[in-house]
Amino acid sequence: MGTTPNTDSNTIETPRSSLGRALVLHPVLRGTENDRSPEASLEEAVGLAAAIELEVAQAAVVKVNQPRPATLLGGGAIEHYAKLLDDAREAGGAIDLVIVDHALTPVQQRNLEKAFGAKVIDRTGLILEIFGARARTHEGQLQVELASLSYQKSRLVRSWTHLERQRGGFGFLGGPGESQLEIDRRLIGNRIVKIKRELDDVRRTRGLHRKARAKVPYPVVALVGYTNAGKSTLFNRMAGAEVFAKNLLFATLDPTMRQVVLPSGRKVILSDTVGFISDLPTHLVAAFRATLEEVQSADIILHVRDIAHPDTEAQKADVETILSDLGIDPERDPRVVEVSNKIDLLDGAKLDAVLARAERAGNACAVSAVTGDRLDTLFRILDSRMTAGRELVELDVEHGDGATLAWLYAHGEVVGRRDDDSHAHLQVAIEPAVLARIAPLAQGRAAA
Repeated sequence: MGTTPNTDSNTIETPRSSLGRALVLHPVLRGTENDRSPEASLEEAVGLAAAIELEVAQAAVVKVNQPRPATLLGGGAIEHYAKLLDDAREAGGAIDLVIVDHALTPVQQRNLEKAFGAKVIDRTGLILEIFGARARTHEGQLQVELASLSYQKSRLVRSWTHLERQRGGFGFLGGPGESQLEIDRRLIGNRIVKIKRELDDVRRTRGLHRKARAKVPYPVVALVGYTNAGKSTLFNRMAGAEVFAKNLLFATLDPTMRQVVLPSGRKVILSDTVGFISDLPTHLVAAFRATLEEVQSADIILHVRDIAHPDTEAQKADVETILSDLGIDPERDPRVVEVSNKIDLLDGAKLDAVLARAERAGNACAVSAVTGDRLDTLFRILDSRMTAGRELVELDVEHGDGATLAWLYAHGEVVGRRDDDSHAHLQVAIEPAVLARIAPLAQGRAAA
């Protein structure tokens, strides 16, 4: 047998989009079941389509007993959905695009397009289309274009001159009057070489920036997590910033940094990063290496989880897999702090269990980025991590005592300073043994 179509297709009501209407199919291959429910995976695929304002007319889970090399889907499913598309055309509600939430070979993609009489893209193409439409910084655009070109190498896509259209994206969705052509491999190869050179320059610049920050020094706190886990909302809450935060998959693509002052007075750099997702194309991870280097070099890594999501454990596993690929052991690396977000969506026993688990873990906390509930606990964890092994003291030093001031800046970390007419009032994080050496030089008291 081939493929058995799911007759319980879900009709999704979404606003009319200029990009057209889409049919979303989530194939479930026999023997490849995972921790996610097919329904949750389908919902995520619909969310990906909604992220670029496609109107999802129909969405369905398709069981695949035996994948076909030529089409992935079996004859029964292809016939079923080809008729659905024909009926929609006759009814005046043509469906312009079929999204297959799975990797397709170029041959499978072309054969499905012939069978359906509509444009077909796979999960990778859809993710890259979102990234292409969302990237705003030069670096982000370079990273997405590199991944896009690597994907396009073996596929029939739009003509080269259309790859840089104003609305963004990379043309996987096609458009009226635009024919599909084989892109000249040499042009793509030359462009890839050029982009890689530019990204090398970006990495060098980032390295210089990191060295400059190390001299300040302001520790870096990086936010990572599954897409739509609430990282940008938490970033805004912690930093008092207004970066784009919306209930959309991949709302953040370009890295954003802000300075944050912890309750102790210590300053840190907070970094928001692109969200991870299951089955993220490997070449896309490679293309975003420059951005992810910020995570690798961070002093603290906050793994933000949507604790209210039904697939929160599977999402956690996906993020930890990518962190491991970056050389970060999420279980043993002391820099990793798990932040269970969206507790405002929980109540009763579920909320109590999440709070208790976070309290037992020691390297975890539970918060609501939307309401700010329990954010003080997260700040306390950050402060304790930053001052581990150090004592935070307050010292009053006369302005004329330049030698003591210089010694404190050289041997401790001045996390706060206030000056009056005669004295500099300092907050200094310093090792106890080193602090003993400064005692004869200045009067001080332990910070409250």
